[in-house]
Amino acid sequence: MDFVKPAEMAKAMSDSGVVRAELSVRDMLVRGMMAGAILGIATSLAITGAVQTGVPFAGAIIFPVGFVMIVCLGLELCTGNFGILGLSFMEGRVGFGPMMRNFGWSFLGNLIGSLLYAVLLVIALTNFWHTGADANPVAKKIIDITQAKTLAYETLGAAGMITCFVKAMLCNWMVCLGVTMSMMSTSTFGKIFGAWLPIFLFFAQGFEHAVVNMFMIPAGMMLGAPVSFEQWWAWNQIPVTLGNFVGGVLFISLAWYLTYRPQAARRSEATAASAAMATR
Repeated sequence: MDFVKPAEMAKAMSDSGVVRAELSVRDMLVRGMMAGAILGIATSLAITGAVQTGVPFAGAIIFPVGFVMIVCLGLELCTGNFGILGLSFMEGRVGFGPMMRNFGWSFLGNLIGSLLYAVLLVIALTNFWHTGADANPVAKKIIDITQAKTLAYETLGAAGMITCFVKAMLCNWMVCLGVTMSMMSTSTFGKIFGAWLPIFLFFAQGFEHAVVNMFMIPAGMMLGAPVSFEQWWAWNQIPVTLGNFVGGVLFISLAWYLTYRPQAARRSEATAASAAMATR
C-alpha cells in the first residue's frame, strides 16, 4: 500500500516546512522562478485548450499539469508555502522571521518567472508585436480574462474587493489541499492524482490564484487590455495574495494543526517513550 495516513502526512508537511525555511535565497529565487514560469505555461495551455474546444471545462482538466510538475520537482510556490510553513510555524518548528523570509523570496521568484513567461508568450502570440491580439483567439481570451480579474472588481467597488478576496481564500484552500494530498502517497502516480483533484476544483470554478495572476494580468496588459499597473495590484494582486494567505493558513495550517498533527506528535512521543523503556 502506498497510502500515507493523514496524521503521518501532516508530519511530512511540517517537515517540509522546516526544510523550506532553511533554503538559501538563491534556491528560493531559482525554484520560485521555475514554479512561476511553469504555472504560467500551464495557464496558457489551459486557455488554449478551452478556446480550441469551446469547452471551458477542458481548461480545468488540463491546468493541474503545471501544479503537478511543481510538486514533483520540489519547486517553490508561495501560495502552497503559506499552508506548509504555516503549520510548521504553529508547531514552533519555524520562527516568524524564517517563515516570512521564505514567503517573500518565493513570491519574488514566482513574480519574476511569471513575468518572464508572459513576455515570451506575448512575443509568440503576436509575432514579436507585428500582429495585433485580435488575430489570435488565445490572445483575445487572455485580454478578456485580464479585464474580468481587474476592471470588473473595480466596477463593483468594495463588493468587488470582498469578492476577489473570498475567491482567493477558496482558491488557496484547494491549492494547499493539493500540496497535502500529494503527500498522501509514496508512489509517483498517487502523488500526481492526489495533487490533480483539488487544483482541478479551483480552476474549474474560476477562483483567484496570486501566481496565476502574476502571469495572466501582465500578459493581458502587454496584449492591449486597458488595465494599469495600479489597477492590477490594487484590484487583484494585493487582495488575492492576502486572500490566498488567509485561506491557506486558516483552512489547512490551522485545521491540520488542530486535528491531525497533534495525533502524529503523540504517536511519535509514545513510540520514543516505549523505545526508551525497552532499552532500560
